[in-house]
Amino acid sequence: MSRLELVPIDLTDAKRFVREHHRHNPKMTGWRVGVGLSNGELRGVAVISRPVSIEVQKQEPRTVEIIRVCTLGDKNANSRLYAAMCRCGAALGYTAAITYTRPDESGSSLRAAGFTPDEGEYGSRPGQQWHPRQGSLIEDDSPDTSGPKIRWRRCLVARAALSKEEDA
Repeated sequence: MSRLELVPIDLTDAKRFVREHHRHNPKMTGWRVGVGLSNGELRGVAVISRPVSIEVQKQEPRTVEIIRVCTLGDKNANSRLYAAMCRCGAALGYTAAITYTRPDESGSSLRAAGFTPDEGEYGSRPGQQWHPRQGSLIEDDSPDTSGPKIRWRRCLVARAALSKEEDA
């Protein structure tokens, strides 16, 4: 098997990959930018968007949310994609990245990519979905999104400042 490398990906290919391979949440809404991981064959994708929660959008306008990371299980693929999305967010001027996991997920890939559990106001959430037409959160009891979530956060400011120094 050849080495995995980051590759550009479009929304259509990202949605298709997630629909075919994500283990518990195949539907994806939202898009700012995405990246793929490939060895000649697409092995993983990650997507960032504005925060799904309107509350977070209002309170933290320079925060980006990693809404999906999906891989075929290659070693370090998840953490590589999380780190790539953070670099992308920083390059776009965002100061923080957030993402959510279920309590039964270890978060080891997130820790490897520099995330920590968020103890702030939005740190743990029940299963909810944003209803764009009604402009409000709705309770969602579907198996894909129900139940509590753990929010993870990574500061992008210091890393963005380092990148600017490296460019000089």
